[in-house]
Amino acid sequence: MTIPSKYDASKVEDKWYDYWMKNNYFHSTPDEREPYTIVIPPPNVTGVLHMGHMLNNTIQDVLIRRARLLGKNACWVPGTDHASIATEAKVVAKLKEQGISKSDLTREEFLQHAFDWKDEYGGIILEQLKKLGASCDWERTAFTMDPEMSESVIKVFVDLYYKGLIYRGFRMVNWDPEAKTTLSDEEVIHEERQGNLYYLEYKIEGSEDTLTIATTRPETIFGDTAICINPNDERFTHLKGKKAIVPLCNRVIPIIEDEYVDLEFGTGCLKVTPAHDENDKNLGDKHKLEVIDIFNDDASLNSFGLHYQGKNRFVVRKEIAVELEEKGILVKTEVHTNKVGTSERTKAVIEPRLSDQWFLKMTDLAKPAIDAVLGDDTDINLYPKKFENTYRHWMENVRDWNISRQLWWGQQIPAYYYISASSNGQKEFVVAESKEEALKLAWKKSNDYELTLEDLTQDEDALDTWFSSWLWPMSVFDGIRNPENEEIKYYYPTNDLVTGPDILFFWVARMIVAGYEYKGERPFNNVYLTGLVRDKQRRKMSKSLGNSPDALKLIDDYGADGVRVGLLLSSAAGNDLMFDEDLCQQGKGFANKIWNAFRLIKGWEVDETLEQPETAKIGLAWYEAKFQKTLAEIEDHFSKYRLSDALMAIYKLIMDDFSSWLLEIVKPAYQQPIDKISFDAIIEVLENNLKILHPFMPFLTEEIWQFISERTSEEALIIAKYPEQKEFNTTIISDFEFATGVVSGIRTIRKEKNISFKDEVELFVIDAEQNSKEFDVVIQKLTNTSAINYVSEKVDGASFRVKSNEYFVPISAANIDVEAEIKKLEAELKRAEGFLFGISKKLSNERFVANAPEKVIALERKKEADTLAKIETIKSSLGSLK
Repeated sequence: MTIPSKYDASKVEDKWYDYWMKNNYFHSTPDEREPYTIVIPPPNVTGVLHMGHMLNNTIQDVLIRRARLLGKNACWVPGTDHASIATEAKVVAKLKEQGISKSDLTREEFLQHAFDWKDEYGGIILEQLKKLGASCDWERTAFTMDPEMSESVIKVFVDLYYKGLIYRGFRMVNWDPEAKTTLSDEEVIHEERQGNLYYLEYKIEGSEDTLTIATTRPETIFGDTAICINPNDERFTHLKGKKAIVPLCNRVIPIIEDEYVDLEFGTGCLKVTPAHDENDKNLGDKHKLEVIDIFNDDASLNSFGLHYQGKNRFVVRKEIAVELEEKGILVKTEVHTNKVGTSERTKAVIEPRLSDQWFLKMTDLAKPAIDAVLGDDTDINLYPKKFENTYRHWMENVRDWNISRQLWWGQQIPAYYYISASSNGQKEFVVAESKEEALKLAWKKSNDYELTLEDLTQDEDALDTWFSSWLWPMSVFDGIRNPENEEIKYYYPTNDLVTGPDILFFWVARMIVAGYEYKGERPFNNVYLTGLVRDKQRRKMSKSLGNSPDALKLIDDYGADGVRVGLLLSSAAGNDLMFDEDLCQQGKGFANKIWNAFRLIKGWEVDETLEQPETAKIGLAWYEAKFQKTLAEIEDHFSKYRLSDALMAIYKLIMDDFSSWLLEIVKPAYQQPIDKISFDAIIEVLENNLKILHPFMPFLTEEIWQFISERTSEEALIIAKYPEQKEFNTTIISDFEFATGVVSGIRTIRKEKNISFKDEVELFVIDAEQNSKEFDVVIQKLTNTSAINYVSEKVDGASFRVKSNEYFVPISAANIDVEAEIKKLEAELKRAEGFLFGISKKLSNERFVANAPEKVIALERKKEADTLAKIETIKSSLGSLK
């Protein structure tokens, strides 16, 4: 096979991905091997590949490919999440373009449109992951609304309901007026926003008196049902027992007393709007106040809003402020900053709203999940550990989970309503896995056997998306419907979960809760929480900011391997990733360096009659030790999920130790052959390098591996055996480091004196260190040194030190421009003497010596001694030239 002169990722990546797929390397079935399992955090079915996905899935692929090489039965389960709010919004928008309104469709018709949309667009992100090299078991691809997944979700709902953990309640909830659905507390993001504080004057019934209230939401006055004062506030004693008149609508409301009112905030008088504020609702319940809901489901005002009916709440806020001012009701306006709840999905401002919803009691369910992560004998490890505090805060303050959504795209809540002969016209309900089962339960509950299937109406709401994805590690192996099946017993609990800290509660904590409730054990051993991908200005990457590069274009420009390396080099464990495209260029450069090293090796002519030189023998022995040392470091990094550090260790090993040193040591002289022993050893070294690099750069490594020699499908790199850790010689590593110092010293002299590498030099050493002389032959080869002489006295010439050893290279006029060298040395001498003068002046200053810390004085004295030694060396060099 002809080896191309340049590595072209675009010609390699599809070829090897197709080869891996064709040979079914990604697929896993239970066998006698140790399983290693990862479930993908299912991206939204609406999604396309972005930088966060790239990072997350690169990390997962590194872990799964490494497990394969280690001989484990590696199973990476891919899939997508139905993402109820996001997907329904996209489908509604698409239908609108076609002139179809959701309200004109039946639920079944709408769901057909949604599934058609999912079939057309839902697999895009998974196909894009293949471009990145993700080695998922695609035969296992799951979707959170697959029939068997939905069946599992319904089964769990019914089970939790009959355990008394799910209930229906009329409560204040978070209403998203754009998606027209409730949200759980965790789906609301609280942002500080600047607004206004409006001071409004309310008349007191039957008098000329007034009171002033301060509100950030003047549009809600239509929902006021009381004014509240603190009973201890002497300013308002005269208001006790009286009534106030709500501006504009002129409704008479009571003035109530409660210590809840803060004496210091605002005016001390509080308007109470129970339908639109949770604290007001609590006050309303306590004082038995009327509840007036003034909003439609899109947060426009309803008929209670009088002449503002049908207008958006924010439009009304502006217009009502003008009207109130014109009528003398608005006393003043102040700029005010407060926290505003927004929808995590649609970004709409949340409206507190009273509604009948389904809730899951979380307090008792959360206890095993708290102990699993934070107990004395933890079952689950979070990496980095700093996220344990976040986890603790959420889980110890957990609230009941609002699990119902006013959507059609999702699992429909399995509650069935009916009116029986004995219910006096009141609706009753039962919960069941099917309508047929519900009918049997309704007969039993009502004793009305005249009821038919047609008399049952299923709850219109769908379940929160997270209520399906919290079962993911179990449901992908059918562990809910068939809890004793072979796959769930083999693959569960999974090993590692790689995800972002932003869904630590939404998803991770809830999966842990579900795992202990339904399997009695953890769903995974370790959770690796990646950082967020940010730009160089530390801004989170987003479409709206326009600072997020096109993931597929990056792959086109730098190759998948280059992008993977770029992402991981900038991603320290658990910290935010400051993404810099230059790192992808560095990754591409790394690929080219390895390719060129491979081409160099394959270009050598091999002579089987040649003996192995001592230099090659020593160099290979050193590299074996250095490789084993690096292997141990890599293992340590992986155990702590420091993948960036593991990659950097491999990068340095290959770039520095292998390419810059080992290949230089073993390579034959120009146009000369290499001995077979050294060549075979170098190929083995290269193969081992490829094995440890493969998880990070799968395409490049497989390409080189297959070029080295002809391989069967059983010999592909993807399933090769990872190098074994062995004992290694630490002395040879330290001896080589010393030798590299000598080589660098000689190379520096050659560069400074403009001595051509073709010209031999001689080296003299005052050997104070008494190091091994084993590497002398290597030093000679790498520096074209004719001889290394061990002496007891200084020798004229250029010199340098490595630790306590002093080295001298005699300089002959034939090798250098004497006049230029003298000029350079004299300039160096002048600089050194000037530096020495400054230090000496400082040390002769009695005040400085008396007041400066001992460490500072010691450092100055060391500088003085080093400069004196340098001056002596320069003068010696000048003496030898004059």
